Formats: sequence, structure tokens, C-alpha cells
Amino acid sequence: MASVDRPESGALPFFVYGTLRPGEVNHDLFLRGRTAAEEPAVLPDAALYDGPGYPYAVDRPGAAIAGELITALPDAYGELLTALDLLEEYEGPGRPGNLYDRVARDAVRPDGVRVRAWVYLAAAPLAGRLADSGTEIPGGDWHGRRGTGL
Repeated sequence: MASVDRPESGALPFFVYGTLRPGEVNHDLFLRGRTAAEEPAVLPDAALYDGPGYPYAVDRPGAAIAGELITALPDAYGELLTALDLLEEYEGPGRPGNLYDRVARDAVRPDGVRVRAWVYLAAAPLAGRLADSGTEIPGGDWHGRRGTGL
């Protein structure tokens, strides 16, 4: 198994899978001029559900989500982390107002290297509702939803 690539600064890259991906509505609004690198990756053990104009990721062993690893410029990291927490309605660990929870997970680059990254997963109450009655995006690719009529 390939080793985990850990940033030296302690700042984790972000795994993005929806509107923050290149070509999507929030990419330029939040990421333009703030990134050092953007590369394709997969988030294992997670599934993707359709939402009101954006997707939700939830834990699911054996599934995978397509996305990108976004490495922030060092001088933009703090500002970007704050902006993304606001966008994703993340107020802090275990907070009842969270729409998403920001968690550290391993994403896998095309070369097989595992990279620890921040990812926003649907908060527990929402994740439960999605598992019961949500619309899963086939193949776990937000870009691919266009081909499925979503």
C-alpha cells in the first residue's frame, strides 16, 4: 500500500466533490487565487447523494466518490478554511447546527498515494435521512450526474 502524503505545514488539503470542483459554480468564487495544486482523487468508503443544487457525501463502506484534492496556498489557508466552513455550514465539531461535518479522511490520488485531507460529510441527522430516502448519485461523481438526468 502506498504511503500517506502529509503536508509539512500541518495544514491539510481539501477533498472537494461538488460545487467546489473545477468547472462548478463555487470553484472560482472560493478557490481562484487561493490554491497551489488541484488534482483528481477518490474518497473511498463514501457515497454521494443529490441535494438542492449541491451534493452530500456520507460514510458508506465499499463505495467511493470522485473529486479533487485542493491544496491551498500557505498564505491563503486560514482564510480559505474559514470561508469553506461558512459555505458548508460547519460550526465546529459536534455542533447541532452543522449541515456538514468537516472530518479528516484519506483520499487516494490516481498514483495510489493516500493523502489525508479535510472533507465535508453530511452531518449525522441529515446522513440518516439520506440513507433512508435520499437519491444516490450513481458512480459517486457529481460531474457525471448530468448524464443521468439529474
